[in-house]
Amino acid sequence: MKKIVAKFGGSNLKKKEDIQKLVRVIKTYDRPMVIVVSAFYGITNHLIKSMEAVQEEESNIEKLGHFLKELKKEAILENFEDKEWQDKTLCAVQSRIKELNRYLTGIHYIGDVPDFVGDVILSYGERLSSLVLTSILQSKSIDAEEVLPEQMPLVTDGEFGNATVNFDISTPNVQKRLAGNKIYVVPGFYGVSEQGKITLLGRGGSDYSAAALARCLDAESLDVWKDVDGFLSADPKLVKTPQRVTHLSYAEAAELSYFGASILHPRTVEPLKEVGIPIHIGNIDAFTDSVKPRTVVHGKETVSECIIKSVTYSDDFCILKLRGAGVGVKKGVLAKVTVALDKAGINIKSVITSQIVINLLLAEKDIRRAYKIVEELELSSITELIASEQMSTIAVVGEGLLDAPGVSGRLFMSLAKRSINVEMIVSGASAVASYFMVSNKDRNAAIEAIHEEFFS
Repeated sequence: MKKIVAKFGGSNLKKKEDIQKLVRVIKTYDRPMVIVVSAFYGITNHLIKSMEAVQEEESNIEKLGHFLKELKKEAILENFEDKEWQDKTLCAVQSRIKELNRYLTGIHYIGDVPDFVGDVILSYGERLSSLVLTSILQSKSIDAEEVLPEQMPLVTDGEFGNATVNFDISTPNVQKRLAGNKIYVVPGFYGVSEQGKITLLGRGGSDYSAAALARCLDAESLDVWKDVDGFLSADPKLVKTPQRVTHLSYAEAAELSYFGASILHPRTVEPLKEVGIPIHIGNIDAFTDSVKPRTVVHGKETVSECIIKSVTYSDDFCILKLRGAGVGVKKGVLAKVTVALDKAGINIKSVITSQIVINLLLAEKDIRRAYKIVEELELSSITELIASEQMSTIAVVGEGLLDAPGVSGRLFMSLAKRSINVEMIVSGASAVASYFMVSNKDRNAAIEAIHEEFFS
């Protein structure tokens, strides 16, 4: 029998009841499987802030250790009935926190955080979660074992902060190490380089690491448990009656994730599409003794009646405009700019050119640094440099989007009726997605207008 890989995120680990729900779900599967866990909610952000704080003041190391110990102690006391199990687990947690403290002490004395050390420190959020969950399962007579990525090993390309799994090397390792007839609990978010260095799989990368394990194991499915009802036709905070999307193609799920839908990490689909492993999205808050998914992501491409399956948004797109007569066709301008940004580690999300302007779509965190880098190039062909920051990117996603006549007309007419100005439109870059940019202040009204047009 093929294994199932199930991933539980930080949103499943907020309250004391959450671990109890998680255990009930695992029991309901009633089969050997692999569980991938994220850090407890908010822990990764806390570790990031602590790395900065301990460089200034050594006492912050003790403060972080105390915070983590008390947080885990609370979870342990709430979920263990047997005091012997409580003491045993708390002792193991303290031992792992001591490991973390050694790295924090090192960055305090050198006054810096080398990339390889930062990756190790941030991996401890997941390591603590997997340790506690494994112990809880064992205390309930469930045959469970914690396996760390370095113990397989799950090998990556070695890029710190945003590594990619090397499947040629990792697949036989993972299959051999996770071959037993039991439940394996694996911390997500990281793998190891061929040299054995911890490398993170990108922020929010626990989804991707779970997908990577599913591919290595040729799993029956990747089951991702959330605290929401799967993919919806729009953000329920912005529209009154969102509809649940029961089926999505891999391409649709990837585009929705890229453009801000927070159900899956954008890279989750990447390892599974080639081998056809489906992704099942479950709602742990609606769990009633059934692991039936709320949304299934698979290789079937279905066109819905209204073409658009979901409308989503991201506030993490900004525009850097490079203006100048003929700048869009002059040889070498775009190459020089992109090389300079690449050297600075700045990712360009999209490039849209015309005769007189090159538009670079960048993340919000990069826009000001990118402006300065391009300005310092002093390219004579660029006569004006403009950074537009207060923007929202809205995407409509659905199979058949480019082939159905009238969809774009309805889309932009719905915005015109509410006097919403569209700053930029991109269609055709993806077969299943069209996106455009509006001012931040118009974002909510634009989502509402489009949803009303296509789903009312």
